[in-house]
Formats: sequence, structure tokens, C-alpha cells
Amino acid sequence: MKKLLSIALLIATFTAIGQQATVKIESITGPKPYTSLDLNNNPKNFQFAIVTDRTGGHRPGVFLDGVKKLNLLQPEFVMSVGDLIEGYTTNEERLDREWEEFNGFIDQLQMPFFYVPGNHDITNKVMEDKWKELYGKTYYSFVYQDVLFMCLNSEDNYRGSGRGTIGKEQYDWIKKTLAENQDVKWTMFFLHQPLWAQEAETLMWPEVEKLLVDREHTVYAGHRHAYVQYERNNGKYYILATTGGGSSLRGPELGEFDHVVWITMTDEGPIMANLQLEGIWREDMVTDESKAFFSPMISNSPLKVSPVLVDGGEFKNAVLKLKLTNDSNVPMTADLSFDYNPNLLPTWGKRSIEVAPNSVELIDVELESFKTDKVAEFNNLQMNGSFVYKPSNSPEVKADFNYGIRPESWSTIASKKIQVDGDLSDWGKLSKQSGVGESIKTDPFSHQGAKDAAFQFDVAYDKDYVYLAANVQDDDIDGLQSVNPARQDGFHFILDAKGMDSAHTNWGALAISTSPLSNGKLNNEVFRANRLPEGTKVVTKPTNNGYTVEVAIPISYVVEQQGANWKHLRINAYQTDFDKDKMHETTIYWRPLWNSAESFVGSGMFRK
Repeated sequence: MKKLLSIALLIATFTAIGQQATVKIESITGPKPYTSLDLNNNPKNFQFAIVTDRTGGHRPGVFLDGVKKLNLLQPEFVMSVGDLIEGYTTNEERLDREWEEFNGFIDQLQMPFFYVPGNHDITNKVMEDKWKELYGKTYYSFVYQDVLFMCLNSEDNYRGSGRGTIGKEQYDWIKKTLAENQDVKWTMFFLHQPLWAQEAETLMWPEVEKLLVDREHTVYAGHRHAYVQYERNNGKYYILATTGGGSSLRGPELGEFDHVVWITMTDEGPIMANLQLEGIWREDMVTDESKAFFSPMISNSPLKVSPVLVDGGEFKNAVLKLKLTNDSNVPMTADLSFDYNPNLLPTWGKRSIEVAPNSVELIDVELESFKTDKVAEFNNLQMNGSFVYKPSNSPEVKADFNYGIRPESWSTIASKKIQVDGDLSDWGKLSKQSGVGESIKTDPFSHQGAKDAAFQFDVAYDKDYVYLAANVQDDDIDGLQSVNPARQDGFHFILDAKGMDSAHTNWGALAISTSPLSNGKLNNEVFRANRLPEGTKVVTKPTNNGYTVEVAIPISYVVEQQGANWKHLRINAYQTDFDKDKMHETTIYWRPLWNSAESFVGSGMFRK
């Protein structure tokens, strides 16, 4: 692992300022084939880069791509704003593996890297102790070319996401450090959570801002995975987007993109460019004002698509109903199109529709089957929607949404009383199973068939609970306590209790994830159990060829989401299987994950 340079060595390394270079050019009389010989090479200027959130649903390969592109750009050093590992565990073995992986990326950087902790890096004392073991202080400062760099710890009270703080001890250090560096030309802050933009108490952060009112300063944070620039406190404050962290990636105009930040520090302050891993974008592409304008337009999809649900296993034709909603005060144009599908034919392929401000348009599309009538043999008909809002005194706002359309057979929720004890004998035969239209994410050598990993599951209800049960086959079960079940052997239910109202969406569902064993022993720990409805029960039980999972969710939760006369639930299930000391990784989905490109409207719909 590349060790962080000591502050003393760093200052010594960065102190030398080169002489300004000049051009020696041949004598040319008359017109000149150049504009000037006054080169833009002030030796007091310098360049550095910032990487932002890598984790919180990290996408493999993105951060390493950023590292490689930083080596092409050659900044003098690289700053960070935290969320470097997935973390959220007290298991030291897991932490060691994650930090070893991350530092394997950093070892490839050709310049110094400065660590800053995020909520995924420090959320408990075990993680803080590991940080101190590897990197020493959780907050620190340095001066380079008359610029003060302040690296803060927004996690110093272990309060987690959206509840960052600056504690009294750290505040005293900040105040002392600023007092000792009153004459620097600029001060730059780096922290993970944007404390100025969160609702939870931030302890001493308002007092920190008071120290900065009369000081030239800039503040950089991450955490929210969407870029915003703020003008506040006589300075510029930024929430950066992602360098591989979870994101819908709807584009720079909405602040959702992967980037590194390029800073050129001058006597007049920092000049900032956002370098998308596919391009370069200006610093004010999303401002506080522009976000306030477009957020209401994109907070909910302007297009609602009805599911194509059938009784039985055959489909011949149906009417696909589209609802276009313009909740804004400006005109909206919707450009709708269908990609080619060999088995599912719409009556039209492309249409452009004008939707007046604060109005709704209803569109019907007739669908017919072609070559096959079997529901199991259809692939997604891809529907694309591009929505352009046209304000009179500012640039257009564009948002793109895509939907998969295909027939889905109704599933049934049985009415029965279940004893939640891990014994599935009161269920009878489970009606749903992997291996029938499921998705498998694996490499060619990891999955060895149903004996290696497979599952059956079912759904039931009574007046008190909705019940979920799974019988899981796994020939080699292993796990660690306090580790996300998605990163080891585990089973996962996803429940959307809003029913038909959210059949077209990919968010807002309830996830119940559990790992069956920890170091060979029964592990009934449920991942993020505090996020489940109060009264939820989850039981796992080993079997001869795997394990069972049984869940009871209070019916009050469903009533809260859908009403007392609830009729439908949307459900998915998947299994994660790690073998060969986690070298072989397989994920088996009953239906594609609802936030994936393979998902389709209404997948996994159950009715009473």
C-alpha cells in the first residue's frame, strides 16, 4: 500500500516553485503566426484533482477508470471527499479486504492521494480504529503554495447517512488551525457529508461557517451522488457527483454523472472544471437555482405505463395505456418511441406529443403477439421517452426515461395462517422457483447448476401479516456477521406494497436481506433491520442442502401504502452465492432487479 506522505515531507516537496519558462523562437518579420508569447504559465498556479464517492452501491470498474484517467491528466496531487469502501460493518476481516482492494487502486496513482472519511468508511468505533491504524488522523490540514487545505471528518459522532456532524474537539482544532493560518490566500475544505444542506443537527458546523465569513474559501463535499453548486457564506460550496458510487446516471444536466474535478489554483481563486469520465463539463452546470427549477419536473416520471398482465401463460393482444403528466408551468414535449421486437408489435413506432403546462395526456397503444403466444418466450419491448421542458427565459431541461414492456402472468397470494419458525411444512408446495425465466449474473465457471444454487419461494397473507418463504439450495454456505448479505451467501426479498400504482417504477420498495450462517453457526441477523416495518419477523433455518427463510411483515404496512382494501403486491426474490473463498460469485434473480435495464413494467405482480 502506498503510504500517505507526512505533512512535513509534503510541505518540503511542494515548497519549490519553478522559474517561469519562456519561448525561444526564430526571428520573424511582418505578420506573426501566433497571437502572443505571454505564456499562461504562472509558476504560482498549480493543479490538483478531486475524486468523489466510490461506494454506496458502487459500480465495479468506474473508480479504477478514474484513476487511470488521472494518471493521463497528471495533477500534482489528488484529494477525496470520502465513501471509499462499502464498510458499514464491525468485521475487521471484511474491513481489511475492502481497504486492501481500495488501496490497490490508489497504488496505481502516480501522485499523492489524500484520504477523507465518509459514512461508509467510519460508522462505528471498530471502523474508526481501523482508519487510525491505516491512516492516522481522521482530520488534518496542510499548506501548499499559500493555500490552506482542511480535510475534515463529518462522521465524528458515528451518526451515519444524512446525520453528519462536526464535534467540539474537531471544531476547536479547526478554529486553532484557521487562526494559525490567517494570511493564506485561500482556504479549501474537504468533507464527506454536505453539512450546510442537511436537516439533522450538525453540532458545530454553523460555528465553523462563522469563522469563514471574512475568509476566501471553497468547500467540497460528496455523499448525495448528485452535483450541485451553492453560493453561500461569501464562498462557493459544492456537492460533487460520483466516481463509481450508486447513481441513476441521468446526465450532467441533472447532476448525475461520474467525474473527477480538476482545479487550477490561481491568485484570484480556484478555476474548476468537471471532467466527466466521458467528457468535460463547466462548474455551474447545476446550481442551487437551476436545481430548484427542474427538481419538481423529474422527481416523478412524467410517463406512467400500465403493466401488461394476463391470466394464465398466453398472450395475444392488449391495450398499453400511457399517461403523460406535465406538472410544470412550462410546455413539455414528449418524444416516444419503441425499439424493434420480433414477437411484440405496437401499432406505432414513434410519436411526438405536446403536453401543455399542468395538464395530462392519455395515449393508448395496441400490442399484438407475433410468432409466439407463450408469455415465457417474450423479451422486453423497449420503450424510450425523451421529455423536453421549454421555459421562456432559461435553457431547456431534458430528461430521458426508458421502460421494458412485455406480458406478465398474474401470480396469486394465498390466504393462510403461517407459523414463522423456519419450518415450511405449513406452506405446502412453494409455487415460484428459480430456473424459469430468471436472470443469472455469473462468470462461466462460478455457477454449477441447481445443486450449486437455486431456490423456491411463495407468498401468503392473513389479517395480521403478509408472509414470504423461501427454500434455498446452496451446497457451500459461508458468511460473516455484520456483512451485507449481498456481498456473501444470502437471500433477498423485495416487496413493493404500493401495488399497481408503482408497477412502472423502479424505486421505493422494501428490501429484506439475510445471511443464513456466520462462521458455520446460525445467523438470524437481518441487514438494516431498523429500516423494516416495526413488528417484522425474519427467521432462517439450516436444511440438509441449504437453508430456509421465512418472513412476516405486518399487514398495517401494506394498508399504510395501499389502503385497507389492498389488492396487489409486487414482489421479487434473488439469491447470492459465493464459493471458492469468494472467488466465485453468482446472483440468481427470479425477476430482473427493478432498477436494472432488464426490468419490465409490472414484473412480479401478485394479487389476492
